[in-house]
Formats: sequence, C-alpha cells, structure tokens
Amino acid sequence: MSGHAENDPILKITGLTKSFGPVKALRGVDFELRRGEIHAIAGENGAGKSTLMNIIDGIHRPDGGSMLLDGKPVSITSPAMAQQLGIGFVHQEIALCPDVSVAENIFMSVTNTTRSLLMDYATLERKAGEILGQLGDIDPSVLVRTLSISQQQLVEIAKALTLDCRVLILDEPTAALTEREAQILFGIMRKLASQGISIIYISHRMVEIFQNCDRVTVLRDGQYIATKNVAETTPGEVVSAMVGRVIDNLYPAKLGDNERSDEIILDVRNLTERTRFRDISFQLRKGEILGLAGLIGAGRSEIVKGICRLEGEVTGEVRLHGQPLQIAHYGDSISEGIVYLSEDRKGDGLFLDMSIASNVAALSVEQVASRLGIIDEQRETAQAELLGSRLNLKCAHVGQPVSALSGGNQQKVAIAKMLSVNPKVIFLDEPTRGVDVGAKAEIHRILRDLARGGVGIIVISSELPELIGVCDRVLVVREGRISGEVSGDEMTEDRIMYLASIGEERALAS
Repeated sequence: MSGHAENDPILKITGLTKSFGPVKALRGVDFELRRGEIHAIAGENGAGKSTLMNIIDGIHRPDGGSMLLDGKPVSITSPAMAQQLGIGFVHQEIALCPDVSVAENIFMSVTNTTRSLLMDYATLERKAGEILGQLGDIDPSVLVRTLSISQQQLVEIAKALTLDCRVLILDEPTAALTEREAQILFGIMRKLASQGISIIYISHRMVEIFQNCDRVTVLRDGQYIATKNVAETTPGEVVSAMVGRVIDNLYPAKLGDNERSDEIILDVRNLTERTRFRDISFQLRKGEILGLAGLIGAGRSEIVKGICRLEGEVTGEVRLHGQPLQIAHYGDSISEGIVYLSEDRKGDGLFLDMSIASNVAALSVEQVASRLGIIDEQRETAQAELLGSRLNLKCAHVGQPVSALSGGNQQKVAIAKMLSVNPKVIFLDEPTRGVDVGAKAEIHRILRDLARGGVGIIVISSELPELIGVCDRVLVVREGRISGEVSGDEMTEDRIMYLASIGEERALAS
C-alpha cells in the first residue's frame, strides 16, 4: 500500500519477555513495524497482544529483550515518555473525562503542561474542530458525557492525532463504531500511512485486517508465531495460526427441515414505544435461533429492552407459550423466564471484582440461599461449577474474581448467570463482541445447544457473518420498524444491508 523502503523499520522488537507472577505473558516475542505501514496484530485473548502494546507504550517494563526506535535502543518508562517519542495509543477502553468538553479532552496533555491559569478556549475549540472535522460531526464545545460511545471513540482517536505521533496504536478501534464511522476511520488510517505514520492495528475482525492492513503478525500463548503479507495469506490461515488448529466449524449446524417446529415460544404483537419503535410483531419458534439485524441506532436493543421492560413506556402484547404476560418491570420478566444479556458486559452484565460464583448467582439468589435468606456458599459454588462445566468455562476455581478471566470466559459467566434462572427465552445483545475466535465458536455452539434444548434464543449482532452463520432466520430493523425478514438462501450480507439501509417499503415504492 505504501511505497517506503522494505527494510526500513521504525520500531524493531527482539526477544521480548514479560511475566506477571507465574504467568508468562510474553515469551521471546519479535515484532517489526515499517515506516508508513498498517500492521495488524492478531491473536486470541490472552495471546499477549495487550502486554506487548503496554510495553511499547511504557505502561509495563519488559523483563528481557530489546527495543529499537529509529534504529536506536530505547527503554520506554512511562506513557508520557512514549508520547514524547511520538507513540500514540488509542485503548479499547474509553478513558475520557466525562465532565469537561471534547476540546479539553483532546488537548488534555497540552493543558496539563500549561502553567497559565487562563486557557484560551476559543483557540482550543478551533484546533479541536479542525482535527474532529476529519473524523465526524462532533461539536468540540460539548461535554463528553453527552456523546454516544462511538462518538467518544472518535474523540479518543482525535486525541492521539494531536500528539504528532509517528507510531499510532489502535486497539479494537471499531468495536463501538457504526459501519460508516469505521469506513471514515479506515480512510484516515490510509491517509496517515501515506504520510509516513506507522500504525499498529489490533482487531478480532478478519475483514478489517484484510481490507486495510499491509502485514499481519500472529501471537499465540505469548509467543511470536508468524508475520505475513496480507496479500499473500488468507483469513483461514491467520485464524489457524492464532488458535493452533483449524477452526472449520465456527458455526454449528442449523436446524434441518425435519427439526423445524410450529410450536411458538414467544409471540410479540404490535409492540410500540413512543419515540423508539412501533408496531413490532414477530414470533420465535421452538428450536430456532432468531437474529435481529440493523444499523446502529435502528432500535434493535431498544425493542428487546422494551419486551423485558428494562426501559421505555411500552404498549403491545407479549405471549409466552400462548399465555399473555403482564410485565411491569425487569423483575417480572426474569420471573417469567425472559432474560436479557447486555452488550456492555463490563458495565451492565458482570460484577468484575466479585467471584465467578457470586456473579452466576446474581439473578437467582433465592436458589442458593438458606431458609433464613443467607447465601449458602456450598450451594452457590455447586451451581457455578455445574453451569461452568456445561459451558466449558476455563478458570482456576469459581471463587476467582471475574476480572481475572479472558473476554470469552467472562462472556460464559454472563451466560451462566442467565441460565441460573432456567430461562425460557434469552435475548443476547452482541454476544461475542471483543471475544476471540476460539471462544466465539464455543459460544455459538452453546447457543445452538440451548435452542435445541427448548430455550428461545434471540441474537442481536452488528457482525453480519455471525448472524448469517448462527441464526435460522433474521429480522431486519430499520428506523424503529421491522423492514423485512430473511432466511435460507436469502440470508446474505447484501440482502440484510439492503433492508437495513433502504427497507422493503421504500424499495417497493421506487
């Protein structure tokens, strides 16, 4: 993509090692970043990607190995030093100050070094506006807490661009972005690369790596596996290198014609919420996995939260196994056996500092409590071990804090929490976001097993290959209405995107 000398690395890492207690996070890792290239780093959660980036950014110090920047040995002792050396890091976790303006966040490091008591806010906002103009339509004067997650992610990127960096690290930058915002970001990345800035790009999404990157380096279990030119490899080869085995069944087999049932588990009729969605009607049949597709902001999550009465003033009828339900709040929904797994597992789904067992029992306290209402730890542990083994949860013991687990295993704990109440219907919002390829395949298998076992499964996902791979039918939501349904051979990315962006009714009118 970029015409710089092949053998001209700006950053060269050799034999990097790092341990945290008994855990060897990096075992002799090599990595080379050329000038003006976009270089992807791929690997499952726990492969060592974050540790490597944190060493480049001065957050961690390596135990051994060497790092050359511009051909000179360097020891980076802090993120501030990394910034001075021209290294910018946009973390996956957003770390902005919510109660100050966008402009102040973007120039935070500049404002911190200015001794003046009087800030020139007009200049600050003008400069912030110039940078933001490349990324999207965001007002530099508004408070950060008024922005959506995707807009906050763009502010994080703008912040890095002000640092005049030569090396830009982007960690899962599109996880919270809309498709349109992601495409804008890719355009900016290519522009920066053409100007000689080197970009390290971390993503679980193979499509993004293959569309935008020059080379890809694969890490596995803290070890360097391979570096390949993207043009000379395939997504399948990269995934095999990441997991050390060929994953040819990322998606389990769908329902066969002989397995289809006419039995309706959930029947939703004319569900309406004044401002968010209207006239939503659909049925979920026994054994199937139903998908909800749509652009971000179309109303997918809002519809599901409306059914569970998590938010909004909702009218309409919901029937479970033919019986009309009276749900006033989420507690009623759980009692009826309808549960919702949030897309924000860290914010809404899990208590990260608490044990696995306590998390699993959070919705079903009465099942693990004694007659006096006190938690029976033996029951709590037994419940977590039973559900954990059913989901193939990898942990030292169920007394471990959830924060110690990989993203995929955290998601399994969140699913176990849902299963603890013996649900009849589970809504899963972005069930594999930020989860590595191996764990994705496992979660897809779990969902299929649950559906075959008679639990109603409805999946919301922004990843179209996931919806197509895992669902038997997909409903497409556009501007708060269901604009169409696809199944069988009609279930293609083109068809879903067409219904999501144009909609059937407009297509018929044209």
